[in-house]
Amino acid sequence: MRFNARFHGTLRAALIAGVALLVTACQTVQTTQPGAIGVNRKQMMLVSSEKVDEGAKVAYDQEVGKARTAGKLNTNKEQFDRVQRISQRLIPHTKIFPPDAGNSNWEVNVQTTEDVNAYCMPGGKIMVYTGLIDTIKTTDAELAAVIGHEIAHALREHSRERLSRAYAEQLVLAGVAVATGGEQTTMQLASQISAVTFTLPHSREQEAEADRIGLELMARAGYDPNAAVTLWQKMSKAGGGGPPEFLSTHPSGESRIRDLEKNIPRVLPLYQAAAK
Repeated sequence: MRFNARFHGTLRAALIAGVALLVTACQTVQTTQPGAIGVNRKQMMLVSSEKVDEGAKVAYDQEVGKARTAGKLNTNKEQFDRVQRISQRLIPHTKIFPPDAGNSNWEVNVQTTEDVNAYCMPGGKIMVYTGLIDTIKTTDAELAAVIGHEIAHALREHSRERLSRAYAEQLVLAGVAVATGGEQTTMQLASQISAVTFTLPHSREQEAEADRIGLELMARAGYDPNAAVTLWQKMSKAGGGGPPEFLSTHPSGESRIRDLEKNIPRVLPLYQAAAK
């Protein structure tokens, strides 16, 4: 009984210390300005953006290295130039959201694969798969919708938010302060960011934010925001026996298209002004 009392006392102390550390470490942040589209949700973060960016750089370099070794990196100059051109039209408008986005070390690459996919890791690390171009037959505006959507995930620091939530769950389950991210090495974070990027689906809330910010980015860059609707219509129809891989981490549906259609009028004046 004395041992049990001592054990429970130690566990209780650890729980109190863990919760106190969680409260201290957790920050409620405004990662972006609302923009014309009005995304203004505050997010709880347990890990620093600097550490996440470091991990993302390692994870992205690993993916680029694998593609290069396999002879699948930027092999089609026409496609590479097209993706670069569209991305470089979008990137200057990212500073509308976080003002320091222009300071990011943006990288844009194209990987030859039949997978219908694209991503943007934290810190502005963009990869577009050629399947998105060849299979979906995307127009420039539709490709801008995809890239803008992925950039929006990075601007809103959704990977950092998801890692923070995972750390918080670890803390609650373990009852000890293991979840602040302070002890995470860059390589561990790189592995976690890869899992977040390629395996785990975004929440509906994060997807809606990426859709809306992506709409504003493409409109400001002079791409017709209506193309976001035709893109998702194409996505929903593609794949034959199953949906494109893109949809495994980016769920589609009629509700998403309705939300896009509802928000297009809010950014249409931006597109009209940019297109003049």
